[in-house]
Amino acid sequence: MMLNLIDKIGDWNPQLFRELKGRLNFFNVAIAVTVSLVLQWLLVSYQLREFADDNWWREHWEHTFLTLSVIFIFTLLVAGTYLLINDLAKEETRGTLNFIRLSPQSETSILTGKLLGVPSLIYLFILVALPLHLWAGFSAQIAFNYILIYYAIVAASCIFFYSAALLFGLFSRSFSGFQPWLGSGLLLLFLFITMVVASSDNRTLNNSTAWFRLFNPWDVTNYLFPNLFNLSDGSPLTNLQFFYLPLGTSVVSVIGFYLLNFGLCSYGIFQALKRCFRNPQASIISKEQSYFLVAFCQLMMWGFSVQISLNNETWDERFAGNLVLLAVYNSLLILSLIVVLSPHRQDVQDWARYRYQGVSSRKNLWQDLISAEKSPALVAIAINLAIVTIPWLVWISFTSIFDTNNGQSWLSNDIGRFKVLLAIALSISLMMIYATITQFILLLKTPKRSFWAVGTLSTAMFLPPMILQFIDIPPSKYPTVWLFSTFPWAAIEYSGVTTIFMAFLAELSVLALLNFQLARRVRLVGASATKALLVGR
Repeated sequence: MMLNLIDKIGDWNPQLFRELKGRLNFFNVAIAVTVSLVLQWLLVSYQLREFADDNWWREHWEHTFLTLSVIFIFTLLVAGTYLLINDLAKEETRGTLNFIRLSPQSETSILTGKLLGVPSLIYLFILVALPLHLWAGFSAQIAFNYILIYYAIVAASCIFFYSAALLFGLFSRSFSGFQPWLGSGLLLLFLFITMVVASSDNRTLNNSTAWFRLFNPWDVTNYLFPNLFNLSDGSPLTNLQFFYLPLGTSVVSVIGFYLLNFGLCSYGIFQALKRCFRNPQASIISKEQSYFLVAFCQLMMWGFSVQISLNNETWDERFAGNLVLLAVYNSLLILSLIVVLSPHRQDVQDWARYRYQGVSSRKNLWQDLISAEKSPALVAIAINLAIVTIPWLVWISFTSIFDTNNGQSWLSNDIGRFKVLLAIALSISLMMIYATITQFILLLKTPKRSFWAVGTLSTAMFLPPMILQFIDIPPSKYPTVWLFSTFPWAAIEYSGVTTIFMAFLAELSVLALLNFQLARRVRLVGASATKALLVGR
């Protein structure tokens, strides 16, 4: 019967048939079922180590249900992630991954087969434990629809993390055989940190870090079963807001928002998988996809930052603490996109050669720079920076933080508002300088250009501030020096408007010079490629 079922699955998805046939043998199935049954027996035996009155039995089943719920989360996410990354690593080592890439199956069919087939023994382990989990939930008088909601959240989180694991496996070949441990270890660390934060500090729901907590099912498990966690004040998610919308007041809105977040993020990762699976040399996302990614990140981060304060502090006072987090997150996002979107020498050479030959003369140059795969990424980075800047400009225009003293005199007037605008301009120009330098390095003929680009970018970002701190040059005494560092915000309070403006003009001049040299370099690369092609003919 099992073989007939697998054969029918093979007609629907050949890749899933291949994965199941290689894993669901008698020995593996027996081990998975036995381990699951032994674990259930140990859990029930531990709970039954002492007897009490009838009211104790409900607590017993509550503890059993909660323990199994936590086991399900960690087993599915951590173990499943390990298996998926390890499977890709083995396929790469054996050379069968390229064979799969050449198969006539669609990317969706292949990737779906991997997601459903590789962790199949984990699914079997959980499936054997489901009857006890459901029985414990019924005995603890937990609503059946809440149990189903819990299953839906766990399934959505599995789809997200499993897709991310496949993407990580495709781009972590440089770690040799260590990538399964690295990927699953990072996930375990993320789950542990977000669980500790969720259990100890509820204030993180009032800033952009709340978005990261949505990827751990722990918070929503607390929300669905607050009695099991002895939460006298209820789950922290009851205070969840998004752009002032009180999502936490309704189970439907909380669960709907969780599923929507998982769905959109999983869809984005799956698009990146489909893009890179056939061509491992392609960038993870295209320029056009990066615009949607940055816009979505801004929507989520600002949505959790713009909330009604639950304490006596004003909105502007509480939101001021979010500014640093938003600046850090956006800086990391843009820097990551600089590395991902910047094309290498051969790609730029191909693009420049066709433009030099006039093959694509009818095509607008700006359209090429905005969306073409092989064109330099500077215009795309500038567009992403503009998307990041728009919410800041809206906040600066409408906030009242500049109308009050707030403990900082430089903020309490229009000069302070202008200073912040200049600081944003400084950050944008500095990011564009980093992007130009990265593109320069990727145009070199030296091997391991990506390594040198990432190393140079990291050095330019972190080394100057570290040196300034080490030799005791604080921004309060030497603000001009800090204006040219990666963190110009630290010197804004101690700098005059004229000084900040001159620093901005200096960075703008450097950026213009670098881009002039880059454009010249790209033209030379295209011209030399055309000459080499003509000589070859």
